[in-house]
Amino acid sequence: MTDQHLFCPPAHASVVTVPAFSDNYLWLIRSADGLSATAVDPGDADAIEVALREHRLRLGAILLTHHHPDHAGGVSQLKASWGCPVYGPRVEAIPGVDHPLDDGDRVMPPGLGIEFEVLAVPGHTRGHIAYFCKAMPDDGRPALFCGDTLFAGGCGRVFEGTPAQMLTSLRRLAALPAASLVYCAHEYTQSNLRFAAAVEPDNALLRARIDHAAARRARGEATVPSLLGIEHDTNPFLRADAATVRRAAASRLGHEPASDVDCFAAIREWKNGFR
Repeated sequence: MTDQHLFCPPAHASVVTVPAFSDNYLWLIRSADGLSATAVDPGDADAIEVALREHRLRLGAILLTHHHPDHAGGVSQLKASWGCPVYGPRVEAIPGVDHPLDDGDRVMPPGLGIEFEVLAVPGHTRGHIAYFCKAMPDDGRPALFCGDTLFAGGCGRVFEGTPAQMLTSLRRLAALPAASLVYCAHEYTQSNLRFAAAVEPDNALLRARIDHAAARRARGEATVPSLLGIEHDTNPFLRADAATVRRAAASRLGHEPASDVDCFAAIREWKNGFR
């Protein structure tokens, strides 16, 4: 595998990237017959409508990971236009959700022909969920739609949960196949990697990833999806048990972290104020 594909593999042919706002990525997943699509986290209804027209698709369903407006804000408009079912976390009161989901549920959006496993990943919000497909029909590679829990090179802020919950959620995602493509919801990669380099300045693979991300952004290209396997080696929030990350946390705390949760909490708090 080339560095190009190691750090940012080609997206599945069935997945359409829909940029929105200043740095969001919304996703459309096309059906095998090319007639319909499922939208993931359509925070901007107009952006989704434009993409549907461009690709000559009808909207068959909506999948939501959590309640924040940049993820769920387009639901009402899209549901009114298309009358499609809306799936989302049961424990979050999101207007428009008519198919509430729990951890372990399996979802096959109508017309899509793809089954997703629902994973509860609280921390960023109380009821955040992710959607995992173990083998996308177009090429067999697994796909993870993880909202704001896991980012390329980083993770979401801990708003409604606890550091312990967030670390558990991240480790649950990290345990998925290393070949999984990670479809996160924001173009935060460069800032995430700058922070990662502050945590692990001697990580050679991380330095190569920073250069790769900079080149892609200079060309106006996205840095996602990322590959879960490369997150294992370069994302400090998946590495709270690594000696290098623990040393960095100790330098912030003034003492050795008592646990992986303490290590994670220290670097997440550090990232909150990092510029």
